[in-house]
Amino acid sequence: MHFLKLIRPINLVIIALTMYSVRFFYFVLGGAYSSNSAEGFDFFLLVFSTVLIAAGGNIINDYFDVRADRINRPERLIITKYIKRRWAIISHWVLNLVAFSIAIYLSVRYQTLWYVFVHLVTINSLWFYSMYFKRKPLIGNILIAGMTALVPILCGIHFYFQIDFPKENISVFPSVESLHDSIAVWKNFLLTKGRFIYVLAYFAFTLNLSREIIKDIEDMEGDKLIFAKTLPLILGIKKSLWIAMLILLAAPVCFTVLFLLQVHQDFAFHLLALLPLALSSILNLLSIVYLLKKQIDKKTLERADFFIKIAMLSGILIPFYWWFLLMR
Repeated sequence: MHFLKLIRPINLVIIALTMYSVRFFYFVLGGAYSSNSAEGFDFFLLVFSTVLIAAGGNIINDYFDVRADRINRPERLIITKYIKRRWAIISHWVLNLVAFSIAIYLSVRYQTLWYVFVHLVTINSLWFYSMYFKRKPLIGNILIAGMTALVPILCGIHFYFQIDFPKENISVFPSVESLHDSIAVWKNFLLTKGRFIYVLAYFAFTLNLSREIIKDIEDMEGDKLIFAKTLPLILGIKKSLWIAMLILLAAPVCFTVLFLLQVHQDFAFHLLALLPLALSSILNLLSIVYLLKKQIDKKTLERADFFIKIAMLSGILIPFYWWFLLMR
């Protein structure tokens, strides 16, 4: 039980759900297929290895943060309290070794070094983040946000060897007379040139970057103890919050611009088709309002963090939402 808390299972489920959301979009909604009968199993291995690396990253992060977590999160302190440091580091390396072995298998199978390269970069980045970059202003935040954005991109790399992405838009602007027509418009638009992957990666980057800054504000007291130089400790709480809120605004602004550029008729159908993304944008704005109107304390920051997590989940679920609407 303590080991499960250490690897943060909810975050791992979100990673797996993100990857299967991308697969669902291309294979179920997009009608893509693979001539490789083992592709489904290989994709499962890719998801599994990614989850293992993330779990190992969570362990090494807590390993280097024991002193700070005694102040920041004493109720969630696992290493030294329930698990010895030696076993934590062994678990970290075992998880990474299994994940990297899977990457070698996939690289050999598909005759590409991409899997080995991405896994190796991610494993080392998480190590150096936990040991060094986490204590630096903004660099560590950008690094974690970038690795989160890399999750859907890794799916795109895998599908590059499995399916052909549509090279041209097909009826991107048909006559929209129903909700199904609207879904077809957005599906064809996002299928073209892998746009769905890039949109998902963009939202993942902006939301996680903002979330990491908010978490740094929560952890200020413990970070002082380990002489960290995070953004809140350098600029102060107010300025750091404004930066986090401006980043949060980037996601809904991008969605709004994309929406207005594509919607030429039947506003209601398009809005209903993109309800999860609209909900995600609204939750981002609610997070900003909540942070502005409330006294900045740990409870307020935790609630804002919860809003951001729900916003992420809303974007991830959009392919399943479309499938549900089409099946009606």
